[in-house]
Amino acid sequence: MLFLAVLILALAGCAREEVHNEKILVFGTIVDVSVRTDDARLAGRGFEVVRAELERLHAAWRPQGEGELGAINRAFAAGAAAPVSDELAALIVEATALSRQSGGRFNPAIGGLVALWGFGADDPPQGPPPDAAGIEALVALRPSMDDLEIGQGSLKTANTAVQLDFGAFAKGYAVDLAIGRLRALGIEDAIVNAGGDLRAVGGRGDRPWRIGIRDPRGSGVLASVEIDGDESVFTSGDYERAYEYGGRRYHHILDPFTGLPAVGLTSVTVIHPQAALADAAATAIFVAGPEEWAAAARALGVELVMVVDDAGTLRMTPRMEKRLHFEQDVPRIVLEELP
Repeated sequence: MLFLAVLILALAGCAREEVHNEKILVFGTIVDVSVRTDDARLAGRGFEVVRAELERLHAAWRPQGEGELGAINRAFAAGAAAPVSDELAALIVEATALSRQSGGRFNPAIGGLVALWGFGADDPPQGPPPDAAGIEALVALRPSMDDLEIGQGSLKTANTAVQLDFGAFAKGYAVDLAIGRLRALGIEDAIVNAGGDLRAVGGRGDRPWRIGIRDPRGSGVLASVEIDGDESVFTSGDYERAYEYGGRRYHHILDPFTGLPAVGLTSVTVIHPQAALADAAATAIFVAGPEEWAAAARALGVELVMVVDDAGTLRMTPRMEKRLHFEQDVPRIVLEELP
């Protein structure tokens, strides 16, 4: 089982003192921001701007919080409309389009299901798993992004089962926003890494940023990939938020069609210029499973993909295989063209 982690590998000839780092606790994870600049004051200003933006989004978009998204979900549960900001409305439009492209595998409208499983809370889930009847009842109501109606500054739905949770999308959106803010300040070489999911722009002097992919159950770096100017690397894995109960393991990546944790894959890694798309695609491909992952990737327009199935086989597109440099012996690799 693989897990994506950011390892800013030491590169010969790079001036170490030019890379400034800051850690921000937000979105239930550590966001590590690295910028390369000779101006320490500019780096500090960049960290301040990124921190403010990420904390703002975290407060506004907690599904059960006191911010904008929490208020919307409470209104939906009561059968009422809710005010919506232009920023969140635009996010909903983008997420709805991606949900359609994915065939509903990426579905931020299943926040009620996420909460039922206990995966939406800030604290790690402990179990037990929810009652099967409760899961089936929610799935039968078919909450979907297509149930939403956006008006002039308002949002409503006729399906009271719709509860919005952008956990598989908001982090990517936030990373894109953070990179945009840094660039607006004149910072062109940076990485914003949200718990192992990242976007990197520029490089370290005359060398590109290099990202390491490691095995969480082993040691060292399994493979590395060099960032090509401006790229995001996102992974969905069954190890990120999970618990064991009654001798069985349950993870947070839910299949909207069954209401249960998706089966067949343990990890999906996607490389794409846009972090928000990479975030959503990694989730949708994980739900698609070992038989349909390539079709899901094609539908979402992502071509650099690696999946690891339950047997430990690495399946990837030929383009992805060409980008990876394996640092140690790996399990079986299968190359698959997108249909």
